[in-house]
Amino acid sequence: MPGSPAAAGSQLIKAAPLAGFWVVLFFPNFRVLAALGVGDVNARQGVAERILAEGLSLPAPDFYSPRSVPGLGPGPEEESMSQIVRCALIQCSNPINDESVPVEKIQKAMLDKHIAFIEDAGKKGVQILGLQEIFNGPYFCPSQDKRWYGAAEKIPGPTTELMQSYAKKYNMVMVVPLYEEEMRGVFYNTAAVIDADGKYLGKYRKQHIPQVAGFWEKYFFKPGNGGYPVFETKYAKVGVYICYDRHFPEGARCLGLNGAEIVFNPSATVAGLSQYLWKIEQPAHAVANGYFVAASNRVGSEGPWNIGKFYGTSYFVNPRGEFVAEASEDKDELLVADLDLSMIDEVRQTWQFFRDRRPDAYDELVRR
Repeated sequence: MPGSPAAAGSQLIKAAPLAGFWVVLFFPNFRVLAALGVGDVNARQGVAERILAEGLSLPAPDFYSPRSVPGLGPGPEEESMSQIVRCALIQCSNPINDESVPVEKIQKAMLDKHIAFIEDAGKKGVQILGLQEIFNGPYFCPSQDKRWYGAAEKIPGPTTELMQSYAKKYNMVMVVPLYEEEMRGVFYNTAAVIDADGKYLGKYRKQHIPQVAGFWEKYFFKPGNGGYPVFETKYAKVGVYICYDRHFPEGARCLGLNGAEIVFNPSATVAGLSQYLWKIEQPAHAVANGYFVAASNRVGSEGPWNIGKFYGTSYFVNPRGEFVAEASEDKDELLVADLDLSMIDEVRQTWQFFRDRRPDAYDELVRR
């Protein structure tokens, strides 16, 4: 074995392909620095040699894409060839479930809890991060208590601006669901979308508002009025659908027609009501529209309402309807998955649903 780390590493670069990755070992302690699986062989070798030449190291042994190597990022070869995007979802339980506590204190506790997960996502090289429905507090819709109007804020506003700072810090796109106050007495269930440079791109307002036991949302939200926007972010074209929206295929189709590559669906839903649909509807949207879906749900029970257990099970599903990654039913988690956007082309070239659809024959959909 050659005596120098660089020499030893160079030999391994040429001789040690492992399941499609090039593994680079940092001698003399043999710690794995990176596993590079993007671009052609020459591109991977070039990035690996740049790591060795510049003496870069990583915080822990793990597999990384070139984007996630601190101080390096992708070279021009990898940037042009790679369509792999590292995405993540946060599912979280609400830490304070006591109606005697001021709304502001409850919100701060939930925000602080999320910050640790947001920081973790940034350190793991996440490029697009989705938070859960009305992430900075409990799901208060069982209450029909006007005190929760105090949880609403402008978008963009203080929480959006805070998230913009984290997006810029970690070069990370963020989908941030919040309770929005448009004007005095007018409220929406909304998600802000922030680009990787911290720029606020816009928002999606939940279109379909339920009014059933435990989910008295019409007390708190107006139906959305902004259509089905798709946001051109640094890494992918992102759409948003919120919770109850997922039961309506029409909006999911609109997002596909508007160019979405990944649709984030932040939700707050409990066992015994919708759990049997949770793994049916959104994979069906992914298949019907040829895009990825990132579905998130909170965990735990929230008093004093106790409408049931929020069953987590956040997941990513690909355009074939296959599950890429899935979280637990009951744990606070950061779920990370690498999504290969080139699969969208592969699937749509096989299943030409957008070509073969007949909008001229669907008048009955809007007449009823």
